[in-house]
Amino acid sequence: MADARTAIETADWRRRVFDIYAETRRLAAGPGTGVGADALPSVVEAHLFWKSARDDLFATHPQTPLLPEDRDGFSGLPVAPYDPAWRFEVELVAPDEPARFDFETGTDGVVPFELVGRAAIPAVGGVDAVGTLDAVGTLDVWRLQSYGGGLFLPVRDALAGHPGGTYGGGRYLLDTIKGAFLGEGADPASLVLDFNFAYNPSCAYDPAWACPLAPAGNRLAAEIPVGELYH
Repeated sequence: MADARTAIETADWRRRVFDIYAETRRLAAGPGTGVGADALPSVVEAHLFWKSARDDLFATHPQTPLLPEDRDGFSGLPVAPYDPAWRFEVELVAPDEPARFDFETGTDGVVPFELVGRAAIPAVGGVDAVGTLDAVGTLDVWRLQSYGGGLFLPVRDALAGHPGGTYGGGRYLLDTIKGAFLGEGADPASLVLDFNFAYNPSCAYDPAWACPLAPAGNRLAAEIPVGELYH
């Protein structure tokens, strides 16, 4: 059972994550900063803020997932430079049949998720053998069925588990019950999916954490070289 101090610190961590994403959305929707050669597009400014704010949170918060031996030398999370080609507004397509997956936490019982839609990620720039653009693939978007609900979108790409690549268990793009949300798209039933904001789950830093990882419908054959990497 968590003590009162741990519970309050965890609540503060969650609040700060919500605040980080709220400011990230605000900056991404703004006009950007600077002029001429020094102009900084709004979404790049938002990404720089997101990285800096998360670095500070990981470095200073008592509920950081960093192990004690990793904290002294911590100089920031390994996040790739922003690439606008990996930002999309994608409509969710209803699944043909209901689907769910259950995550066994080991401590808090089973966490159930239901499939709410599929997001087709278009081509980024790769060309196949006949000269057409390769689509990145399709990702399942899940809804937490237990208290609070929330959308959940994990993703595991072809760089997972490789040196200098991404975390072997996959990363998270959306986890709205914990604040990770980049906003709705302009069209109905659409979401902003920006892989530059993909981040590692807490279990990437401390194996004591239990994290739902990417099921089959959230694994891509494509490489996604942006977002938080894993060293």
